[in-house]
Amino acid sequence: MPQLLILHRQKILLISLLAAALLLASALLGEPKTLADIDWIDVLGEGGSALAVGFWMLMILGSRPAGRVTNLLTLGLGFMFLAMWADTLDEFFHLASSQAWEPMVESLAMPFGIGVLTWGLWHWQQEQLAIRSQLQKREQCFRDHLWLDGLKQLGRVDQLEKALAQSWYFPDEVRVLVMAELEGFPHFERRYGHEEGDRLLRESAELLMLNLRSGDLLCRYARDRLVISLPQTTPAQALHLVGQLRAAVEHFAFRDESTGQVLKQNLIVGVAVRQPGDTPGDLIQRANLAVRMAASGSGQSLAS
Repeated sequence: MPQLLILHRQKILLISLLAAALLLASALLGEPKTLADIDWIDVLGEGGSALAVGFWMLMILGSRPAGRVTNLLTLGLGFMFLAMWADTLDEFFHLASSQAWEPMVESLAMPFGIGVLTWGLWHWQQEQLAIRSQLQKREQCFRDHLWLDGLKQLGRVDQLEKALAQSWYFPDEVRVLVMAELEGFPHFERRYGHEEGDRLLRESAELLMLNLRSGDLLCRYARDRLVISLPQTTPAQALHLVGQLRAAVEHFAFRDESTGQVLKQNLIVGVAVRQPGDTPGDLIQRANLAVRMAASGSGQSLAS
């Protein structure tokens, strides 16, 4: 977050200078109120609201790169903050009726800020819809950053369980689950190191993602084990897709960064088909058992 805030230091400086200018103008042109005249409830409400809006603005700047959407959101929240800040200063300084600038700041900055923020939120929605299409194979109908695996940027098994539970009782929902892992990954990690192992897992996950359909869901199950939900898929279709995934990994030119050598990989896959009376947990466990059987056999196993 601090690194992104540095990119927006000009925006932060501008809002800070405008807030300081309002404070200076109120102090120079107004008369300070006595403590007895200050309504501390209003100070708490108006000042707290201003601080909250300012904090929202910093959160946006700390989580987004520069661009149109960021500028609109910042400008909108910035003007709302300045309007609330001017309203808070009213509680500490009394301005003569001839000082028309102060009510103008409050009256104009707030609606202008709301308008710009609304325009920015519309662009933000369009941005989110575009991102959503890119993340469909990772999220499906649910988004929760607490489920996100930091290594592969995939949902953990919690995401899979939630997706299965949502559609489990639809009678026409044929459900096949695929469990996959890289053959000999522990040996690879011992030989080439933990960092190379992490890179192999990340790039392999991205490769599998590219070869899945839009309705499929890819999640991380364990260190080197992935689980794929295939909705409305027959066992024959699942085996055909599994063959494509294994072929993609076999032709994947993963290179050792130090030598440039291509390190060929093989994918071990277990397929589990939903049976009457199954629960989501039963299907996951059957897929887990299938991949273990595949590891000791031909590299592919179907558990019906």
